Amino acid sequence: MGTVLQEQDSRESGFSSGVEEALGDLIWDAREGLLALSVGIGLGVVHELMELEIEEVVGPKGKHDPERVAVRHGHENGEVTLGGRRVPVRRPRARTVDGEQEVRLGSYAQFASRDPLSRVILEQLLAGVSTRRLRRTREPVGERVTHEERSVSKSAVSRAFVSRTRDQLKALMSRDLSDVRIAVLMIDGIALKGRTNVVALGISTEGDKLALGLWEGSTENATVAQSLLSDLVDRGLDTEQGVLVVIDGAKALRKAVRTVFGEHTPVQRCVRHKERNVLDHLPDEDRQIVQRRLRAAWGQVTHTSAIRKLTLLADELAHTHPSASQSLREGLEETVTVTRLGARGDLKRTLQSTNPCESMIECIRRTAGNVKRWRNGDMALRWTAAGMLEAEQNFKRIQGHADLAELAVRVERETAHNLTTDEPPIPHNHPINTATLTTT
Repeated sequence: MGTVLQEQDSRESGFSSGVEEALGDLIWDAREGLLALSVGIGLGVVHELMELEIEEVVGPKGKHDPERVAVRHGHENGEVTLGGRRVPVRRPRARTVDGEQEVRLGSYAQFASRDPLSRVILEQLLAGVSTRRLRRTREPVGERVTHEERSVSKSAVSRAFVSRTRDQLKALMSRDLSDVRIAVLMIDGIALKGRTNVVALGISTEGDKLALGLWEGSTENATVAQSLLSDLVDRGLDTEQGVLVVIDGAKALRKAVRTVFGEHTPVQRCVRHKERNVLDHLPDEDRQIVQRRLRAAWGQVTHTSAIRKLTLLADELAHTHPSASQSLREGLEETVTVTRLGARGDLKRTLQSTNPCESMIECIRRTAGNVKRWRNGDMALRWTAAGMLEAEQNFKRIQGHADLAELAVRVERETAHNLTTDEPPIPHNHPINTATLTTT
């Protein structure tokens, strides 16, 4: 009768009686699927590794060793990290022969580390999973493990995320910039429901993008921007060799660049922001033609022709739409800085606007999309830093990077020229990239 019942149980479980006997206690995990079985086996291996290390430290049981340096000290409850959760285990202990201190077991420390847990939590929250739903996204690892798991509550997840993002913020704001040659510095601000963070993106002479830092304030004001730029200099950003600064045109950012870097630093104002500012002063029926003329002017090969076309357009608008004309004239010269420096083709299109920095900011907005209430400045800084580093993982070299080194040389020469004379910089007659020249 017993044999018949065993065969019936085997048919219901899907395993033969021989397989069930071989699995032993793991049969219940096996019935829940391969992953649960693997987890059960894995936890068994963890126990074996810890016991093996204890034996290596204190020697085998039942054999006296007069030279041993540690003794067994029983077992106690512990926890290991498993797939974004904490799972209880019984861990062996050892103490020094004199009983003064605990002997650290490397195997337990490895599996008990919370870094994998906080890393999983960070990745999932930045991917848009809310703290309330995080538990539902984890893969099933067996009923026994799920029943005993910890660190899966909303508050525990939140604490782990705060800790991880605080570490990321610290790492970002302590980066040593003395070993990287930054050719281009882009600065922009991101508004987070009442709070504003000014962020900085660097582009090396090889064309690689790098998140440099951020600063928090109530608005995108000059004080906040100056604090950010001063911090970059303190961390080793070399401006004496010359750096091209690209900004959206905000007066506060322009003032900060002038205060920290000096008047000699070349500044490129984003043409996309300037275009929007000008068009906002025009009626709908005039916007398309003015937009075409603006883009035609900024597309000119030479600095002189670009200035001439922009000035002519500003003169014409002065009669019909004086506000648009005034907006265009403000900082007009700095909208063609990269043209004056000889940049052409892909490199010119890349550096004419803050689009590379805007892409990083868009990643920040996307990762912080689930945040409903910004409690304080620390929270805004942590989320912004996490978004910047998340974007950095997908950074690619900018288009036109092959010509960036020569542009950096020209910026360096112009910076040195501006430091020794009050005369305006002379436009470069020879373009950097002659292969992609276009005329309009």
